Amino acid sequence: MDTVIRGKALKFGDNINTDVISPPQYMELSIAEAAPYAMSALDPGFAAKVRPGDILVAGLNFGSGSSRETSPLTLQYLGISAIVATFFARIFYRNAINLGIPVIECQDSGRIQDQDVIELDLEAGLIRNLTRAESCPCSRLPPHIFELVRAGGLVPYLKQTVLY
Repeated sequence: MDTVIRGKALKFGDNINTDVISPPQYMELSIAEAAPYAMSALDPGFAAKVRPGDILVAGLNFGSGSSRETSPLTLQYLGISAIVATFFARIFYRNAINLGIPVIECQDSGRIQDQDVIELDLEAGLIRNLTRAESCPCSRLPPHIFELVRAGGLVPYLKQTVLY
């Protein structure tokens, strides 16, 4: 994994809970079957818009609600490369990290607009908005968490470091 992630921003607001991210009526489906319904309560065309490498951007309290892993899994399946929010619900944050999805907190996430092209510099703790020629500071993943993300998640990390 590169330390700079570049992608198109797909923007949402505050208090996006896991029922919105991954609707519960599709929980019995496989991730591939459930992914087309991700974020559909807010944007029915979301899954069709996502391109590999896109970055989901949100406001306060992203991922609150249940602890089910299907929420970050469906976003990952669709091709979301990272998630930026003002702050995350802790269980979602940890589930995303365990899957290898960089989750970056940014107090200025509201400045990023839908469809802006942004770069996340994970080492520098900086977001560059290439569309608007702006930049803003963001959280840096602690080194041990960055290693999990770089490995592709907790299971690949364990396979690389402990089991083999």
